[in-house]
Order: sequence, then structure tokens, then C-alpha cells
Amino acid sequence: MDIENLFKNIKIKLLKNRFIQHVEIEDKTYLHLKHASHDKNKYHIKLNIYSNELKKISRIESTKQINKILESEIKDHIHSIQILLK
Repeated sequence: MDIENLFKNIKIKLLKNRFIQHVEIEDKTYLHLKHASHDKNKYHIKLNIYSNELKKISRIESTKQINKILESEIKDHIHSIQILLK
């Protein structure tokens, strides 16, 4: 999957949940190109998630919820994910 389709899938999945108002995604893969574990088929991404509901729960619980929503993308297409709640 290319990065644009991955971003599209992530946004669709996250925004299906009423508790997420907005999502911004950044490709950070370029920062990891020289790492020994780099896989050209997996990406490093940063998610800026705007959610009043997720900010009310613990960071661990909110991360678990996001990881569950994006389980297949993380398994197949994401090497590293950074999540910022706003």
C-alpha cells in the first residue's frame, strides 16, 4: 500500500469513531531510512488526533483504543507510530 492510501484508510477508520473530531497525519519515514531495520513497505507516521473524549482518559488507554482501531494497518504497513492528542 502506498502512503497516500494508508493515510486515507487511517483517516476513514479514525473518523468513524464519534470521539475523534479531526486527524492530521505526517509521514516521518524519511527520518528512518538509514536504520538497519528499515522496511520500504512499512512507514513511520505521526498522528495528531483531536479528541475531547480521548483527552479525558489515560494516555495508555487512549493509545490502546487507537491501536485497536488501526490494528491491521499497524500489522501490515506501519513500523512506527507516534500519537499526539490535542
